[in-house]
Amino acid sequence: MPIDIENDDIATALKKLKAREENFRQLEKISNFGSWEVNLITKKAIWSENSYRIYGYKPFSIEPTLDTFFLHVLPQDAPRAKIAMEQCLQTHRVQTFQGQLRAVNGEIKDILINAQALYNDDGVAIKLIGITQDITDMMRFQRKSKELSNIIENSSDEIYIVNWESDRYLYANQTACDALGYTKEELLKLTVFDINKELTKQEVAQLKASYNKTTQPYIIRQSIHTRKDGTIYHVQSNIQKTYFNDQKAYVIFDNDVTKNIIVTELVEQQSKLLKHRASHDELTNLANRAQFQEQLTDAITTAKKEGSSFALFFLDIDHFKDINDSLGHDVGDKVLQDFSKKLKKSIRADDAIARLGGDEFTIILHNIKNQKNIEKVANKIIDAMQSPIKINSNILHITTSIGISIYPQHAQDKANLLKFADTAMYKAKNRGRNNYQIYSEGMTESACKRVTMEHSLRIAIKEEQFEVYYQPQIDIFQNKLTGMEALVRWQHPTLGMVSPIDFIPLAEELGLIVEIDRIVMKKAMQQFYSWSQSGLRPGRLSLNLAMQQLQSDDFMNYLFQTLKACKFQKEWLELEVTETEVMNNPMRSIEKLREISDNGISIAIDDFGTGYSSLAYLKKLPLTRLKIDKSFIDDIPNDEDGIAIVKAIIALAKSLNFGLIAEGVETQAQKEFLLENSCEVVQGYIYSKPLPSKEMTKFLGKF
Repeated sequence: MPIDIENDDIATALKKLKAREENFRQLEKISNFGSWEVNLITKKAIWSENSYRIYGYKPFSIEPTLDTFFLHVLPQDAPRAKIAMEQCLQTHRVQTFQGQLRAVNGEIKDILINAQALYNDDGVAIKLIGITQDITDMMRFQRKSKELSNIIENSSDEIYIVNWESDRYLYANQTACDALGYTKEELLKLTVFDINKELTKQEVAQLKASYNKTTQPYIIRQSIHTRKDGTIYHVQSNIQKTYFNDQKAYVIFDNDVTKNIIVTELVEQQSKLLKHRASHDELTNLANRAQFQEQLTDAITTAKKEGSSFALFFLDIDHFKDINDSLGHDVGDKVLQDFSKKLKKSIRADDAIARLGGDEFTIILHNIKNQKNIEKVANKIIDAMQSPIKINSNILHITTSIGISIYPQHAQDKANLLKFADTAMYKAKNRGRNNYQIYSEGMTESACKRVTMEHSLRIAIKEEQFEVYYQPQIDIFQNKLTGMEALVRWQHPTLGMVSPIDFIPLAEELGLIVEIDRIVMKKAMQQFYSWSQSGLRPGRLSLNLAMQQLQSDDFMNYLFQTLKACKFQKEWLELEVTETEVMNNPMRSIEKLREISDNGISIAIDDFGTGYSSLAYLKKLPLTRLKIDKSFIDDIPNDEDGIAIVKAIIALAKSLNFGLIAEGVETQAQKEFLLENSCEVVQGYIYSKPLPSKEMTKFLGKF
């Protein structure tokens, strides 16, 4: 109401004005809005106290401008805010903007702004006035309400709200509509009696009466729902009293329990399935470790009762870790499945077979009459593995090592039978894999030595007890050093020099060969660089590359990091891989070796002629040269077969433009034969045994 200054003195008028301003401030505070105006000429703004609070400022602590608003409004909302302001100036109407701002303390607030432009007599906008309302709480409530609504709508339970008096549906979620086959519009025209055909009004009345009497907040009951298509299903209902849109109502949470009604047969089937899963390996469907223990117990009990004998086979797949590491577990799983099928075909139906885990399997051959029966089955298994496996584009040659213990000859209890079969299996691995070994007492001592060796080997890696020896490679046409092969030696602190034959197979089996390879690689590169800095010319460095190393994911990164750290030129390096390991998975090997070759590093096939490489694959391998195995050189020039093989290898290498090197050359006659047949480079005791770095330094002085 206007202030009548004519009737009130100025002091009284000011007092009333101040009171009204205070009332307005309080109103702003209660309503959580702030008023403001902006002079469009000066860009300066006047804010009410609550406007400062909305932005997080103390009242009158800053001099606001139009830019102050755009400083706080969130970047994604700023374009819309500018459009709203422009429309406000152009349309002569109140404009509304809703968005978010970041207060001084970092808090994100939802705001609603109503603004209008004021104009001078010339129609030029000179001022913007408006109010800013903090609607953060309201928007938070709306979002929460929407989330809750989404949860209810998408609940896995059927949810209904029913009018207490008419029993007509007031609400049904989408799950309920989907379950019954009705649209929401159709369902909300129905009553509970349309859906629950067996339900009577008397029953509903009784339920409501009992609900009013009980202190329990809900009632649980079962009923039958009829779908739109006439089919039925069973539900369990949780019913609670509620209010909906100011109407007395009840809410029903229904859960389909049809499966529970016909559960008897299913439970029996499930019980059988669970029992099978508890006793069988899921991948191969063979008995698992727990079932094997029962198999072995039963075998001992039966054999003891009948006075019979049985054999326990302990098997694993040779180099299975390499398959998993290089080709992935999917391929590894298929190998295990194929291996299992071949094992099952190799034994009688009443023999027991199990997968203990990983690539470890057991077989119990019942009622064995003599050792020939055992050997026959073992050979049958080994022969069964000869056919290669094709998985995707990979052709894999799988072999197995088998250890065998016999009841009651070797032991009469489960623990020792398994232990002795395991020991025999490791003996088979030490014998070159792809064979079987029957337990003997001496093997236990070997097994103890193996455990000791494994422990020492891990310490040796940690302490880098390995030394690098070098064997020169000589061009016999020019009597010139072309390079040398780096060979690992283990200088054990108490055992002295340990032969590679004693620790390399164990390192490969334990997956430690990668670390040993890397120790040798680093030391050899450092030594080569040292020689070159001293003015010596060691030529090319040949390093043996284990297949586990080749297949490791980080090998290329490690190789080039080591080259860089040792200041070693990649042109100085040759990597040797064995023919047998390459042919275990030729396609994968070609892919990895090509990656190495494409990066400018030479590749040689070591021990060539001892494997079974296909000429088709040999052509695809990115090789620099072939290394003729020592076994073919040993009997030259006295063995005609050896001579023929070496000549054939030389001719093959020439035709494929591969370089050649013969290893194990020890006599003048061997050297002259190789000279006559154009094998340019040799390596062997005729020139030098493998030498430690100090002695090799002296040797280099001769060249």
